[in-house]
Amino acid sequence: MCGIAGLIHRGSSANIGGQMTSMLQALKHRGPDSTGFALYGDEATSDLVMRFKVAEQEDLATGFDIHATVIERRATVDERLKEMGAKVGSQEQATEYAYRYSFAFDGDLKRLIDFIEDIEGVEILSIGHALELIKDLGDATVVSNQYSLGGFDGTHAIGHTRMATESDVDIRSAHPYWAYPFNDVSVVHNGQLTNYWTNRRDLERRGHRFMSDCDSELIAVYIAHRIDEGDDLEAAMRRSVDELDGVFTYLVATGDSLGMAKDVMAAKPMVLYESDDLIAMASEEVAIRSIFPHEIDTFDPYEGEVRVWQS
Repeated sequence: MCGIAGLIHRGSSANIGGQMTSMLQALKHRGPDSTGFALYGDEATSDLVMRFKVAEQEDLATGFDIHATVIERRATVDERLKEMGAKVGSQEQATEYAYRYSFAFDGDLKRLIDFIEDIEGVEILSIGHALELIKDLGDATVVSNQYSLGGFDGTHAIGHTRMATESDVDIRSAHPYWAYPFNDVSVVHNGQLTNYWTNRRDLERRGHRFMSDCDSELIAVYIAHRIDEGDDLEAAMRRSVDELDGVFTYLVATGDSLGMAKDVMAAKPMVLYESDDLIAMASEEVAIRSIFPHEIDTFDPYEGEVRVWQS
């Protein structure tokens, strides 16, 4: 089932952390297993922000000493950043297993990412100048409080509530997905892709990597591939409607834009609200209405429609 939501403020910033929490909590009934946020700060910095985890939440309940393992893995991350020439600024521990680092780096970003993710149990959730990607088990309020997202100011965001049907209930299989190795690109998806394995094998042969068996990750990798081939965001999304089979509605965000695409059958729901200064969208109208104190008009996009908005 799952629920997706997105919003973008034109020419201004707002408390997108609080707004996205409200929208996703209104969609809790569509997916109680996990919740994810891709939040874009109001000012992109020269430093990169990296969100990463060194364990799954469920690992903490196992019998072996995961706490010592977590400490060891984080120390190895620190060593490899230093070895690659990254100059680390702030370091924050969001949970026992999840961290937020900012650092300056002018080398080969893909090589740095691969070097860090070669550490057993370590997964980079996102890297970007504006993007911060947070996802975990539980509903929107639980995850937002856990990661202190309620006061996050920025220009735009996408989010997801997940009901696991195709893969495990863990952080690795939760949305959003980051379009590795491109900083600031993230994806959320509602639906099912029927040509997942064909496309995945093709993309893997081209050198792309997958971190989960969730079919939604394919869209993020596909968008990354098309960008690598020279497409802009809208061109990549329009191509996806023709080349990805199944029923789907998905949202893509970059450092300064937000896009929406629906398959040609338009079987998965999407409701839109658009004004001069704010665009909001969600799987159900109740999510959009959760951030408005007054009456609003909404509409549904057409089948096969692709739209992109700038912040």
